[in-house]
Amino acid sequence: MNDNESDADSPKAAPTTTMAAWLQHRYGGPEVVESDRLPVPAPGPTDLLVRVRACGIHAGDARLMRGDPYLVRLAFGIRRPRAAVRGMDVAGTVVAVGSGVTDYRPGDEVVAEIGVGGGLAEYAIMPAARAVARPDHVPAQLAAALPVSGGTAVQALDAASVGSGSRVLVIGAAGGVGTFAVQLAAQRGADVWALAGERALDLVTELGAAHVFDYRRVQPGSPELPAASFDAVIDIAGTAPLSVLRGLLREGGTVVLVSGSGGRVLGPMGRMLKAAFLSRRRRRIRSLAATAKPEVVAQLLELTGQGSIRPVIEQTYSFAAARDALAHVDAGHTVGKVVVTVE
Repeated sequence: MNDNESDADSPKAAPTTTMAAWLQHRYGGPEVVESDRLPVPAPGPTDLLVRVRACGIHAGDARLMRGDPYLVRLAFGIRRPRAAVRGMDVAGTVVAVGSGVTDYRPGDEVVAEIGVGGGLAEYAIMPAARAVARPDHVPAQLAAALPVSGGTAVQALDAASVGSGSRVLVIGAAGGVGTFAVQLAAQRGADVWALAGERALDLVTELGAAHVFDYRRVQPGSPELPAASFDAVIDIAGTAPLSVLRGLLREGGTVVLVSGSGGRVLGPMGRMLKAAFLSRRRRRIRSLAATAKPEVVAQLLELTGQGSIRPVIEQTYSFAAARDALAHVDAGHTVGKVVVTVE
């Protein structure tokens, strides 16, 4: 809780009954996302209503925007998305709290993965159980880049038991998850190898990778990546043959699949099922289903505040250009993160 503001200076409720928001009424590309005005939502008993300061955008937002693969529509809406507003990662200021909330009050600065969407609006609902206090010395733009991508990176490294002395290969090291995975693995004392696009090679080296290769020239199975040499492979790109990835492991090693390619219907499900079949007791292949973990977000905020890691933000967009932010992420090949500021 932020004690820098007095109760007299803390906002007690949203100062308006309507808000600007970017929403979609059907699945599709960025062209289906439109600016409109909606009623300001009311917090439930265990929720916070926050004035959005910044919203991080990532690949998951683009997939939900398109409803791709079709399998996700079973959970998020068959014909149209149930949650019409994209944006999962939010840093904002509490303006109202639910009747059952005791840990936060209006005026507190918080950050969280809020759910499947809602962040590309002036106000958003944040479950209080997911909220983490944002330190004053971590700007909202940086905080909004942390929850999903940073949290996924932490959980991937944990799943592979990456620690001091581990040799780790990060495939897809220049994206949102990848830039965090490289930094966090290096911060743990691992020997980090990485595959990334040519324009990001210097950046990935700066982030802590000891060996960096252009993925167009060096791929899993190339001589530059010796077989049976890695304790962990963090596969974010999701295109390499699983048998080749398994062959990179030392005995006792683990491949963690963060994402994967696949058809329009099932997406990466087929690859995940194959991974379960190919996994061995001494050379494991695990599919990661990352979840929202406030304690991990708190850890990431602390590391960011200390300067131990830094969110790589390729571009910051104004709220008026939020559709352009979605289009940029939807096009692929984003280096690091994209953040929309809502001021």
